[in-house]
Amino acid sequence: MRDQLILLPGWGLGSAPLEPLRDALLEQSPHLNVQIEPLPGDADPNVWLDELDDNVAHDAWIAGWSLGGMLAAELAARRGESCRGLVTLASNVCFRRRDDWPEAMAGEVFEDFFEAFLLEPALTRKRFTLLVSQGARDARTLSRQLQVALPQLDVDGLTAGLQLLGQLDTRAALGRYPGPQLHLFAGSDALVPPGAAEALLEWLPDVEASVIPGASHGLPLERPDEVAGAILKFIHEGDDA
Repeated sequence: MRDQLILLPGWGLGSAPLEPLRDALLEQSPHLNVQIEPLPGDADPNVWLDELDDNVAHDAWIAGWSLGGMLAAELAARRGESCRGLVTLASNVCFRRRDDWPEAMAGEVFEDFFEAFLLEPALTRKRFTLLVSQGARDARTLSRQLQVALPQLDVDGLTAGLQLLGQLDTRAALGRYPGPQLHLFAGSDALVPPGAAEALLEWLPDVEASVIPGASHGLPLERPDEVAGAILKFIHEGDDA
């Protein structure tokens, strides 16, 4: 049976930003069965995890980008040993800063973005592509790639996703999950502070965490070959364990 890897996208940009990573994974490891699972679009954020649990194959490796990584962590913890391993990409344990987790986005910045999205969703999502691209070697090209591939605007689903971003704290899930974990951060990320990698290792020293220098939050689209290589190394080590 082929190893299966499920990729979960981030907020607002659909599955397209993960397609270069999927292609790079398949090019480097043709035996791997790689699938991108869209995030739920339900207006009730409380049902998202249940929907993903119904749709994502069991006995698979689960990887997620940004919000997708936070959901992947919760799903891995729910499944326990039936999840082969967990990978997160540019994904913080708390997207919004907390008193006991300062390496995250300031609360007022998050609230301002949320209010802007409710007022002007299309424009705010377009601006979001600039934030995702900020810090990239070629930020303008990266933002254009993201904008060209934007999916249809689903305001209710995207609002629910933002609610989850503000609420989720995956520390309990990461601490509870018994399988191998790899957490990749981006050194020039405008949304997730690179210091979150060190903070994660201080809190949970048994996981793998590293920072890719000079990369933006658009890590899987900007550096697909590098990210694919790190994921495959992690999977092969897990298979050999």
